[in-house]
Amino acid sequence: MTPAVSTVDGSAATVPRRTPGASSSRKVLQLLLAFSESRWEASVAELAATIGTPVATTYRYVALLKELQLLEEGRAGHYHLTSQVMPLARAAQLANDLVRLAKPSMESAARELGETVMLFQQFGDSAVCADRVECDRAMRFTFEPGHSIPLGLGASGKMLLALLPEMERDRRLPAITELRGPGLREELKRALENGYSVSSGEIDEGVWACSVPVLAPGRRPTVLSLAGPAARITDDARRAAITTLQEYAARIQRTIAAYSL
Repeated sequence: MTPAVSTVDGSAATVPRRTPGASSSRKVLQLLLAFSESRWEASVAELAATIGTPVATTYRYVALLKELQLLEEGRAGHYHLTSQVMPLARAAQLANDLVRLAKPSMESAARELGETVMLFQQFGDSAVCADRVECDRAMRFTFEPGHSIPLGLGASGKMLLALLPEMERDRRLPAITELRGPGLREELKRALENGYSVSSGEIDEGVWACSVPVLAPGRRPTVLSLAGPAARITDDARRAAITTLQEYAARIQRTIAAYSL
């Protein structure tokens, strides 16, 4: 039986178990997921170190992915993803009904606040941008859908980490606090108590961001976030942004609840 733990909203969340007999398949998928915006190409040796397999075995995985035209060699000895994976990203967006349900509220929030509004969801150790609506100002901050940041970093990463079930959060915290410092625990506590998290310059210099929970029982942790140049977001505007985002998050929650009936 799969064990269950309590989530922030009091519902039960299952802790996934490793699928038996799928070690090689798991490693191939981990190899694909090793690529990101910050590492868009890698050598076989680098991939082997990342997924924890011998170089000879990693060469076989790379050869299989090349055969499927998911990987190709660029500069000598380095491999990158091909455009063959792009339809997968689009399919993931289309399948995410939460993104579709949240979009109208995100568009309204971006218009009202005049800054970029984003929806982040937790996947493993990452906060992944599921969607974003840009403001119409010439100077703006944005993440592309699919862009990820580590849990515990920035307003979105901290709010998502705070929203994890207590047992899972405690399991992840030691490694994260080693990187972010012991003060992170207190930040997460305040984020849960206040219903929002903020950051300034944690991901990009000169950028202020805030993030609020979108509580949807039975779904992965999700937050609604705003980001923009710190220099033009006054203290009053920051307080207003947090309150307004919370109102739009509540609107999204009501839309999800009505959709689920």
